[in-house]
Amino acid sequence: MGMKIAISSDEYRPIIDQLIRKVESQGHQTIYFGPEKEAADQDWTTVTRKAIQEIHEGKADEGIVLCWTGTGCTILSNKFPGIRAALCVDGETAKGARIYNHANVLGLSLRLLSSEILQEILDQWFSTPFSTDAWNLSQIKELETIEKRSK
Repeated sequence: MGMKIAISSDEYRPIIDQLIRKVESQGHQTIYFGPEKEAADQDWTTVTRKAIQEIHEGKADEGIVLCWTGTGCTILSNKFPGIRAALCVDGETAKGARIYNHANVLGLSLRLLSSEILQEILDQWFSTPFSTDAWNLSQIKELETIEKRSK
């Protein structure tokens, strides 16, 4: 059974429709926050926050956030406890983010994203499990400890 994925973008680009179709074709449900075709852009802080709140409220399992460079939406996502967002520009980065960082939010750049790169990233993101080896789990525990201290 697939996951529920919260997706946000501050501006509409045709790649958004492709993203939603590709995620849904892999058996996942999507919830989209952002402008539709020909609508005005929205603030990246607003749409990103809405997507991440879906995860915090248990209405979504993971998220995919987009803005022009991908950095703003990724930085904002990481301000929320329990969120490990990774800005990924290729499949290998997405794979590493899942294995080593247990990333649960995928950050993407509208500026850099092509249909081919999107497919590569999504294939790796959804097919790569979190690592369960002792060393990696100790690294994730350290992240969680730092997060608790910074509250």
